[in-house]
Amino acid sequence: MNSGTKIVLVALAAGALGVVASLVMNGPGPLLGTEVGQRVVQEAYKATTPAPPAGVTVASRGDRIPAFTVPGLDGQPVDVSTAWAGRPLLINIWASWCGPCIEEMPELQRFHAEQGANGVQVVGIALDDADAVRDFLRRIPVDYPILVDAAGPADAGVRLGNPKGVLPYSILVSKDGVLLKQRIGPFQHGEIDSWARP
Repeated sequence: MNSGTKIVLVALAAGALGVVASLVMNGPGPLLGTEVGQRVVQEAYKATTPAPPAGVTVASRGDRIPAFTVPGLDGQPVDVSTAWAGRPLLINIWASWCGPCIEEMPELQRFHAEQGANGVQVVGIALDDADAVRDFLRRIPVDYPILVDAAGPADAGVRLGNPKGVLPYSILVSKDGVLLKQRIGPFQHGEIDSWARP
């Protein structure tokens, strides 16, 4: 083995030890904030999740999101795959009882307010009771669209690539309806800006 190979192996070993030490000291949070960490978690979930019910399409990265409807707070059905066609979408799956979901909502609102008419459209889908969502939004208002779905094996989160139902869960969809990115866990201040670049 030549000295160049030894140096590379030592560097790789040191890097691996650094990752392990970071996970031990800080938990998986910093790793989950990276695209690589998110992909690892998604693949692990796929490997341990039973198949969805018959007829339910679960989107993966690179797939078009499936056509399905979810009611808005007014009860009117909204076709998630076409309602905002022509604009990139950041779809956030949340619930009024989910602490991390609540913590990230001001950040989602800030990002939404900065987008204007042609930027990324933020859409929230609450896996919750419509009355609980209305009560929550009176206390913590947002002005991006909020839809409401019942949690279950064929809910919006499952169809959009989160069959484990972990909340919060966000996806980035291209303006032509292709799922580009997935994220499990809340956004910290400033993270959305770089993450949501289509």
